[in-house]
Amino acid sequence: MSNRIFITGIGTGVGKTLTSACVTEALQADYWKPVQTGLEEGTDTETVKALLSNTVSVCHKEVYCLKEPASPHLAARLEQVRIEVAPILQQAEMIQPADRPLVIEGAGGLMVPLNEEVFTLDLIKSLQAQVIIVAQNYLGSINHALLTAKVLQQSGVPVLGWIFSGDYHTNEDEVVQWSGYRKLGRIESAEKISKEFVKEQAALFPSLRGL
Repeated sequence: MSNRIFITGIGTGVGKTLTSACVTEALQADYWKPVQTGLEEGTDTETVKALLSNTVSVCHKEVYCLKEPASPHLAARLEQVRIEVAPILQQAEMIQPADRPLVIEGAGGLMVPLNEEVFTLDLIKSLQAQVIIVAQNYLGSINHALLTAKVLQQSGVPVLGWIFSGDYHTNEDEVVQWSGYRKLGRIESAEKISKEFVKEQAALFPSLRGL
């Protein structure tokens, strides 16, 4: 398995942070979200840290923390900051565990801009990470899922597979078939998200250990 796993989504609000927590718990990996927006609502790093049960995983500090809940390039512009890839790569080298994976959570989807020239997809390539795609069923999700898969296929970025979140729908089976990427698992809906829930879900992903 690559020592870097990038969690991306087919859109915003599809369950990337919960998925990141479950994958981190399943692998006893480290977690890192290099670019955080919407700081006033709290950070995803704080959320993941509160959901982990194992004593091995480390949640690393963000490189950029921006107040506005908006696209990273816009949130940075409002604070007169420019997001650069170089310091993200530098921190990645510093925090990369020697003996376990680093789970990296992105902001939004692949084509979310970090600045006027660089997109999340470019960051994934620079990090030399493998990708897990998080998808959820909603009106238009098939299009978003297959567009995400197509961009990854054309870019040559290695993809580990799909993790679906929320209630089951037959759409996900068709997305797996059409994309050619395998299904790693799914995270069911829950009224309460807790350490216990994440630990239970993590136990359902034995395939991750054999990637």
